[in-house]
Amino acid sequence: MELTKKEKIAWLRTVPLFKEVSPRSLALIADKVTVIEYPAGRYIVRQGQVGTGCYLIIRGRVRVERSGEALSRLGPGDFFGELSVLDQLPRIAHVVTEEPTVCLGLASWDFTKLLEQNPKITLSILREVARRLRAVSTLPHH
Repeated sequence: MELTKKEKIAWLRTVPLFKEVSPRSLALIADKVTVIEYPAGRYIVRQGQVGTGCYLIIRGRVRVERSGEALSRLGPGDFFGELSVLDQLPRIAHVVTEEPTVCLGLASWDFTKLLEQNPKITLSILREVARRLRAVSTLPHH
């Protein structure tokens, strides 16, 4: 499956991680992402491995699981893999395709370079990661 730069930008706009990123910055990200197709039953990422990329699902469905337990299911517009790329620590879950799936993949080295060179992208991503952390936190809200 091929996507134009304009189509890649349109998909990136759907990702909460990039919701505050400017159109110019989205174009920079679109230049770095690659379309990757996976058959059903394929591991995209494996728990315990250090991440080499993050992914945006544009078609298909995946299951997120840890130690054999399904944690969630993700579909078009969902994004995963950013934590391991950001902190360089092993992945905390497997992501397995439940049906043929197409993703936009962003290699960790390209992601890191974008963050180093574009403070607005970095700030937007930090805000979204903080929002996600608050959403799953068991601490009282202030």
